[in-house]
Amino acid sequence: MSILLVVATVATATGESYAVLVSGVATAFAEVVSMAAGEYMSSKSQREIFDAQIATERLEVAERPAEAEAEVAFLLEREGLASESARRVAAEFAVNKHVLLKTMVEKELGLTIEHGASPIQGALILAGTFGVASLVPLGPFLFLSVGAAFPTSIALAAVSMFALGVFKSRFTKRNPLVSGIEVMGLVAIASAAGYVFGSILPAVLGWAGFHP
Repeated sequence: MSILLVVATVATATGESYAVLVSGVATAFAEVVSMAAGEYMSSKSQREIFDAQIATERLEVAERPAEAEAEVAFLLEREGLASESARRVAAEFAVNKHVLLKTMVEKELGLTIEHGASPIQGALILAGTFGVASLVPLGPFLFLSVGAAFPTSIALAAVSMFALGVFKSRFTKRNPLVSGIEVMGLVAIASAAGYVFGSILPAVLGWAGFHP
């Protein structure tokens, strides 16, 4: 959506495809880098915190297995097992320290021992997805004049966002049409804001003494 806003602003202000492409590509590149870096640092920091918590539980299992077994029995009892059954199941888990640790981590911390996607993988996926998405509003300016590319860009962005809203409704269980129109409304807002800002910007810059 940020790319569409830039495209709408620059296209309205300059009427030049070259300016639109330069500003759009620069914005897309900055967004891709910043989003990838943010995703990497966030995922890496979160995993490090989780690993530290798991390490604490692993130490307890290794050094105080009886205490760990009692803790698992308490957690199972809290989930609804009878006291005797909870102790019996915990004793079974305690036969294998890995199973005991996994149970403690999952039930006490709500975590899993196994690592999911690596921070780098997550960052690359996010960067790639945003990079491909940015081609939707920018693509028309590679082949068409500004006059034709601008409405085409808005139309493609609207169709893409509508499809995204419909797809999202499969998970949110909302009405697909309503969900699609709701997300597509963001395209209308970004386009209108870019057009208004692009119309005003040249006059403001001219008044401030800046001229092309």
